[in-house]
Amino acid sequence: MRRRLRGTAVAAIALTMVVSACAKDSGGDSTGSTNAAGGGCEFAEAPSAPPASSTTTAAGEKVDGSALKIGLAYDIGGRGDASFNDLAAAGFDKAIADMGVKKENTRELSAAPNEDEAAKQTRLRQLASEGFNPIIGVGFAYTESLRVVAPEFPDVKFGLVDSAVEGVPNVTPLVFAEQEGSFLAGVVAAYQSKKCHVGFVGGVDIPLIQKFEAGYAQGAKTAAPNVKFDKKYITPAGDFTGFQDPPKGQEAAKGLIEKGADVVYPAAGASGLGVFAAVKEAGVLAIGCDADQYNQPAVANNKDVIVASSLKRVDVAVYDFFRAAAKNDLSSLPKVFDLKSDGVGYATSGGKIDAKLQGILEGYKAQIIEGKIKVNDTV
Repeated sequence: MRRRLRGTAVAAIALTMVVSACAKDSGGDSTGSTNAAGGGCEFAEAPSAPPASSTTTAAGEKVDGSALKIGLAYDIGGRGDASFNDLAAAGFDKAIADMGVKKENTRELSAAPNEDEAAKQTRLRQLASEGFNPIIGVGFAYTESLRVVAPEFPDVKFGLVDSAVEGVPNVTPLVFAEQEGSFLAGVVAAYQSKKCHVGFVGGVDIPLIQKFEAGYAQGAKTAAPNVKFDKKYITPAGDFTGFQDPPKGQEAAKGLIEKGADVVYPAAGASGLGVFAAVKEAGVLAIGCDADQYNQPAVANNKDVIVASSLKRVDVAVYDFFRAAAKNDLSSLPKVFDLKSDGVGYATSGGKIDAKLQGILEGYKAQIIEGKIKVNDTV
């Protein structure tokens, strides 16, 4: 079902990434070369891009969802966060349009920062009690609430982004290999850095965000073993305001830039907007996260500093879940949305892609898919 979203559907949601052409000036081949921008990074031997595939994907059958009532419970930030929640909204909107779901049969509810479990349970119960089915909880924050609420509504199909509820059969996990897309972001960062020094800003210091950090650091160090890596988390575990505080994101990025980082990658939800502001002010570079943030309206004023974005295709997972539920075929969903299943990755946009760096990225991507590179999911 994910395959039905590739190509035109992904383009429609504007999930593409821009990579600047710095790598084309590195001189010679990609083995042991030094970044000509002045960074001093010594690059490891890079894999070659695999041959281009000539296969095409069928559009797939039309699924009638006109009788469905579908619900979406957002994580904090909701629509407009230019990241995780907006991707969920894009998949929700596409499912409505493609399957003919009536607007009056849709419902979106948002969360508040640091709300208690009772509020989350009430939100889920409200949707289920009003006859919405299927329902998606966007974010691991709904894990414990679904553990309680889902058994109360055994005939309702629940999807849960970024987590699983063991022993509750009517909750389908929609989880991702974020570390794989972040690995490719790290490769880009190493090749783009003038100082051979990259940085990471995490929204909240939790295992999910550490997956982004782990992949990013591994990718940068695989491409350039001598690269310097610094990180900063906005808030500790338990304080989820770190996903919705652009001023603190800006402060965190400034700290990394002052230490010398000249490519900064935030996995911080709406707080990433502050990271981009700090990066622009300092005249350095950033890498977007989750969506192609170069094309996000909320980032328009700072998009020129975004040289890349890793993709976490929450839109694909949300769309595929609703479509699978409409067909009563949830078993068709992948266990993990990874590079192989096109659930994470990178994309190109803006006309600034360099063919040499593109080939390097495709080479690393192929090695991950083939299992030749195992990407760490812990720090």
